[in-house]
Amino acid sequence: MTLAPPTPAAPRADARSAAGLRATARILARTDAHGTTRLPVLDGDGPFALRRLRAHSNQAEVCVVGAMSAPLGGDLLAIEATAEAGSVLRLTAAAATVALPGRTGEPARYDVRLTVGDGARLDWLPEPLISAAGSDLRMTTTVELAPTARLVLREEQVLGRSGEETGALRSRLTVRRAGRTLLDQETAYGPGVPGWDSPAVLGGHRAVGQLLFIGPEFGTKPAEVRLLGAAAGERSDGGAGQGVLAPLAGPGALATAVAPDALRLRRLLDEAAVAAAAE
Repeated sequence: MTLAPPTPAAPRADARSAAGLRATARILARTDAHGTTRLPVLDGDGPFALRRLRAHSNQAEVCVVGAMSAPLGGDLLAIEATAEAGSVLRLTAAAATVALPGRTGEPARYDVRLTVGDGARLDWLPEPLISAAGSDLRMTTTVELAPTARLVLREEQVLGRSGEETGALRSRLTVRRAGRTLLDQETAYGPGVPGWDSPAVLGGHRAVGQLLFIGPEFGTKPAEVRLLGAAAGERSDGGAGQGVLAPLAGPGALATAVAPDALRLRRLLDEAAVAAAAE
């Protein structure tokens, strides 16, 4: 009897080619007849492994777990999450994301696209993004909100791992509510960016972040300006970092902070969250 040669194994869909990895994870939250948020779509891809966590009340929670090192230079990654009308979706991450250099010298792209329907709430609370030396990452976060939608969005960026220089990091955040732009900002740090480490920008700090709150309640009662950390006089040398919570020109509030490291940055943003909840 003649045996046929073994059939070559099909290549894995998430294998990284010379041009980089292409991967998109998709999440859809929808309420059922009892008002409980369900997840009819939970589709991880490439470096994004999606884990459903125990639900609380009518909320659904998903944790993004890194399945491989990413983003690397040349990668094109995306996460798309939709909270349909009336649903409540909380998205977290198991660990920090580390941008690393790739083999091609091309920049990596990481796009986050969030859509929130009427009466729905979406909390996007990932762990920090670390820009490692030699990396080049272009990141965009785009949010589409219905008129009565609510959003809590945290963004933390750490410029370089311990004892190393930062990579190149360019980030843009765009939020539209009822089709109109509510917030559109772009930041850039690292090699090739003039003045990014000057006293007018980071002043020697290596962690920068923001916490965004949007909801109809801010339209009737705007948030009050609140200084955070050293800006509020906690330490005169600024060693604990500093920041500010301020109202947007619309139904929302934005906390922005800088700090020496990720731990102290998180403390400032947590302080802002407590202040916003008390408004």
